Amino acid sequence: MRYSATLGLVAFIGLSSLLAGCASPLKSFVSQEEFNSTVTYSRLFDSTAAQTCEAARRALLSQGYIIGAALEDMVEGRKSFQPEPESHLQMEIRVVCAPDSPDGKVSLGFVTALQDVYALKKSNNSASLGVGALGSVSLPFSSSNDAMVKVASRTISSDAFYDRFFDLVKRYLVVDNVPN
Repeated sequence: MRYSATLGLVAFIGLSSLLAGCASPLKSFVSQEEFNSTVTYSRLFDSTAAQTCEAARRALLSQGYIIGAALEDMVEGRKSFQPEPESHLQMEIRVVCAPDSPDGKVSLGFVTALQDVYALKKSNNSASLGVGALGSVSLPFSSSNDAMVKVASRTISSDAFYDRFFDLVKRYLVVDNVPN
């Protein structure tokens, strides 16, 4: 009988928690997307989509990015930074190249950069040891674990950042189009 009373109490607490969670209002956020600028994340190039993506790959490589994927119409690169001993940044850039003319000699390059921020989080763990023959003697053992935990993620929206990237891509397109 004691088991069923305990089970009933657990069920009551769980149901009460569930109903309390449903009664609290949901947090709403103002829309973060404006869809107002087409020049921040894209540029037209006088080259094929494959040539534009190859220039973007070279631009990323020239800045120390590790290329994760490189296709004729898409390039992804990743780079890590450690500005402070207990923080870590990771930048991921994706370039998508699409033809923008019927003959394919003009392309549109779309670029997005995502920055993830990680921080060092320390957690203390402790355990105790009870020895039955001596009674209730407990000896604490403590240790700590350090882990990098993602604390923020944002899409870079700086026009100057993308302008510098597109300028570098254009430089590699000029080098590629020089006749031999």
